[in-house]
Amino acid sequence: MQRILSTYLFLSKKLTPEFLALIHGAGFQAIELFASRGHFDYTITQDVRGLAHILADNRLQLASLHAPTSRDFGPNREGGTPLSITEVERVRRIEAMDELKRAIDIAEDLPFSRMILHMGGPRDAADPRKRDAAFSSLEHLVLHAKHVGVSICVENTTSEMGDPAYLRTFVEETRLTGLRFNFDIGHAHLADGPEDERVATSFEAMREHIVSAHIHDNLGDKDSHLPPHDGSIDWPEALKLFRSLPGGDIPLTLELKEKTGPDATSLSDQITAAAKSLDRLEEDFEAL
Repeated sequence: MQRILSTYLFLSKKLTPEFLALIHGAGFQAIELFASRGHFDYTITQDVRGLAHILADNRLQLASLHAPTSRDFGPNREGGTPLSITEVERVRRIEAMDELKRAIDIAEDLPFSRMILHMGGPRDAADPRKRDAAFSSLEHLVLHAKHVGVSICVENTTSEMGDPAYLRTFVEETRLTGLRFNFDIGHAHLADGPEDERVATSFEAMREHIVSAHIHDNLGDKDSHLPPHDGSIDWPEALKLFRSLPGGDIPLTLELKEKTGPDATSLSDQITAAAKSLDRLEEDFEAL
């Protein structure tokens, strides 16, 4: 099981060599880079090549890239106006695709194998016009990414367009054979239905196209991005689902949210705690 940490943990901060050294020191082998210009400006070739050297110095791989989700390009911006491939207005949709292509193209200097992408914003309804927009965008992006060895992996979210059953039907009807899925277990735990069945139901809907997963926990009420075992997900049962996939070993990326406020520990301590939560998850995995 490769130890992968998403830089979502410190998305509000500039990605620095010091953070990467902390990640390596905590025992992680790879990162998923969250493509936010305020966090790391992927449009500056010199910075991209510099990051490649820093990762090598820290013996870290770039396992995947999370697609940008916002059109706000200033520092400390996670939210703001969504950057979405489901934009019905053609000009805005092309603007979104162009930004995603800029992110994909860093693979020429900084190779990675997967781009994780949301299909629409957190409140997007399953509008047929948005579905057509998503198809048009993804048809183009899948081909663009293939040229640099990258697979586009759509992630399940809590919106109607990110619902696992909707995603499966979308792929079946559009026949986008190059499109893959990233299973987000925390989002699945927030789906409708009995709490003890949500993860398995979502997983089975997406099973055929799952190639990677985001790992985080919650209490079934909000998207808290807690460490595994700090919420109410049944991890031994969840890991059985991952083990049931062909090969039984897909990349599992720890995607946690930074703790802030007067009682929050230092980011160094949070990275260490993240590593310890992964230690326990590995014990569960080995116990299978």
